[in-house]
Amino acid sequence: MKTEQLVASLVADRAGSARPLGRSVSRAVLAGALVSLVIFALEFGPRVDLAAALATWRFDAKLVLVLAALMAASVACLAMARPVTTARWRWAVLPVPLIAAAALGTELAVLPAGTWEARLVGSNALVCLTAIPLFALAPLMALLLAMRRTAPASPALAGAACGALAAAAAALIYAFHCFDDSPLFVLTWYSLAAIPVVLLGAAVGHRLLRW
Repeated sequence: MKTEQLVASLVADRAGSARPLGRSVSRAVLAGALVSLVIFALEFGPRVDLAAALATWRFDAKLVLVLAALMAASVACLAMARPVTTARWRWAVLPVPLIAAAALGTELAVLPAGTWEARLVGSNALVCLTAIPLFALAPLMALLLAMRRTAPASPALAGAACGALAAAAAALIYAFHCFDDSPLFVLTWYSLAAIPVVLLGAAVGHRLLRW
């Protein structure tokens, strides 16, 4: 049997009993996010000045950036779940660096250079490094379980994509608690907080998603 026929046969076997992939991924993210939201409500809560923050460009830019990352990770996750992937999913990632560059450029243009370091360090760095991985655990586990019904070309990359999607969902939740809205802070600490989630997803996916 040729490789193409074998892949098609395996995918057809899984497709017969599996839900549409996009729906499974969405449900997994939502189920995990509900668990994270309970933790958020019990231990963190929204920032007290949320209404005022929504009227500022920095907070809005933070939400737009995180949402763009969430969409990009969703597309990547769906692409990595397939036995044959193309480079088209990378187009979904393109808005993320563009938004990041625009926000960062604006911040550096409007702030005196002497304040850059303080904005980068912020006041919640340690909380950010803890909260985002914590909020990402439930979505990550739900995503990995959902991806077991798929046939990824690379289980490790599929797991890493799950980690990126879980981290983006967690960052969106945490953004409503975080008082540091500067793009300098968000691009630095949110990214650092996502790294262990992506690595965990890759490690677990390498073992769990083999077919």
